[in-house]
Amino acid sequence: MAKNMKEKAIKREENRDKRPMAIAKHVRISPYKVRIVLNLIRGKSYAEAVAILTYTPKSASEPIKKVLMSAAANAEHNLGMSKDNLYVAACFADQGSTLKRVQPVSKGRAYRILKRTSHITVILDAKA
Repeated sequence: MAKNMKEKAIKREENRDKRPMAIAKHVRISPYKVRIVLNLIRGKSYAEAVAILTYTPKSASEPIKKVLMSAAANAEHNLGMSKDNLYVAACFADQGSTLKRVQPVSKGRAYRILKRTSHITVILDAKA
């Protein structure tokens, strides 16, 4: 049993993606709003993506910029890559946990308010 578990762990490690990445979890912005901004930077170079996020007037651009800069720092520190030849290989926003609140309305009823959160992932890669 233990031998099989060790073999599985070794296979998982071999198949793991070696590209630099960063993840921000439970960001208090709806994933629908985050995906609009992520579509702007997908496939762009690191410097161009930072410039786009700096001047995009959306609330999601600030947390995405932080995640992008964190991924670049991971690439520099952990893998010895240069920021000059990095580009955004993949970026996506998954839905996180939802905070459920109620809004009182007439006749003793209550409407549900869903405060959605996002998990933002940015994966970088070096230009070939």
